[in-house]
Amino acid sequence: MKRILFILLSSLAVYACTDDFVAVESFNEDTENFFNSEEDYESALIAAYDLLQSTYLNVLLGEIASDNTLAGGESATDVQGIQEIDDMVHTPVNQQLRDVWNWMFAGVNRANYILEFKDKTDFSNKGVVLAEATFLRAYYYFELVKWFGDVPLAVDQRLLFGDQNTIERTAASEIYAQIEQDLIFAAANLPNTQDELGRATKGAAQALLGKAYLYQGKFQEAATVLDEVIASGGYDLVADYTTIFENDNENNIESVFEVQYTDVEGAGFGCLQCSEGNVAVGFNGIRNYSGPLFESGFSFNVPTQEVFDAFEAGDVRRAVAILDIEAWASANTDVSFVEGFEHTGYYNRKYIARQGDLNTGDANLTNPNNYRAIRFADVLLMAAEAYSRGGLGDATAQQYLNRVRNRAGLGNVTLTGGDLTAAIYQERRVELVGEGHHFFDLVRTDRAAAEIDGFTSGKNEIFPIPSIEIELAGNRWNQNPGY
Repeated sequence: MKRILFILLSSLAVYACTDDFVAVESFNEDTENFFNSEEDYESALIAAYDLLQSTYLNVLLGEIASDNTLAGGESATDVQGIQEIDDMVHTPVNQQLRDVWNWMFAGVNRANYILEFKDKTDFSNKGVVLAEATFLRAYYYFELVKWFGDVPLAVDQRLLFGDQNTIERTAASEIYAQIEQDLIFAAANLPNTQDELGRATKGAAQALLGKAYLYQGKFQEAATVLDEVIASGGYDLVADYTTIFENDNENNIESVFEVQYTDVEGAGFGCLQCSEGNVAVGFNGIRNYSGPLFESGFSFNVPTQEVFDAFEAGDVRRAVAILDIEAWASANTDVSFVEGFEHTGYYNRKYIARQGDLNTGDANLTNPNNYRAIRFADVLLMAAEAYSRGGLGDATAQQYLNRVRNRAGLGNVTLTGGDLTAAIYQERRVELVGEGHHFFDLVRTDRAAAEIDGFTSGKNEIFPIPSIEIELAGNRWNQNPGY
């Protein structure tokens, strides 16, 4: 963003050296003279949604940072930043962490652009548009506070060139307070359903609010709002778990909020955040694969033997979540593949490329697999955890937990107290494996140091602020502890 502004300002300086510009009619909209119609607001809102597609990286790294998967790839130096995060040796100079920072703040800025001019023009659907923008700001800030802790806070105004000289980091507690405020507003003003797939709804805002409460240990508040989502009747578990992550079963009844991807528009490595496809799917794919059903990829994010073994006997989810490539090759004699770095024999089956898409170039960057950002199963397990940890009622916690287990072909849990909480943690791991949540689940429940090799308490709970951002802020910001 800063580079774009610099180029723009430089261009203006060149034109100012002559009188030729006086007679030339501008072909660009001035940002201050935009938002003159509903169409303008909708265009800006689509741009704010667009950055959701770059959260593929958050999902990928959220698994690799945990004990669910290894970095993989071609070699120990393939995408060095990913390898470092896997080994918990990442530093403030890490391109992938800088991408998370930049892309999430780009999303914040696009949402704030709309909200900065929220009073400029009236139209009938304006309340919903502003609620969607507010939801998106909360979504992006939730990602930022999860990853980096204290971050700069901007509300209803853009962060512009020059602001880096004055803006400070805001305490995570204040970021969460703004997230709560935004999501309460969004939930009150969003409809239960939207005509266009992928747009935020009341249920999505409530579910994310419940998640934000849970991350802060506000169990009563989390239980209350998550109960509302569960009782709304708008969502349910997909009966056949084997179909849930297939491309022909997207935006189903279990989807509370889903990031939309498409294979229509091509992409390249020069601008990964520009891809309209799910880049993580190509990164997760089987290296040099040939055979039925799947397509080739880069063999990153490979599940460990430990997470494969974490599933109980008879759990139908394991074969859906994790592809055992050796078993698959034995059952299909035309399968061939190449083992990548840290090969475990397993792949993230939820998010690897399926055959049948357009294969728009680069095919590994344009997969159309949607990301199920918030599933109803996640809502049930968050609510179960809130009831269990908050001492609000083991019976209700068991009920929510067992709805998820029964769908997986497993029997009821009758545990209570701390044993019930541990069972809910275990269920979250196997239900949501491959979906980018596990690292943050371990951190927020103080289990990361015991489960993740190389994890240092008091340091690795959050990631370092990219050093270039501190330098651009005039070295006024303190780095996160330990980095």
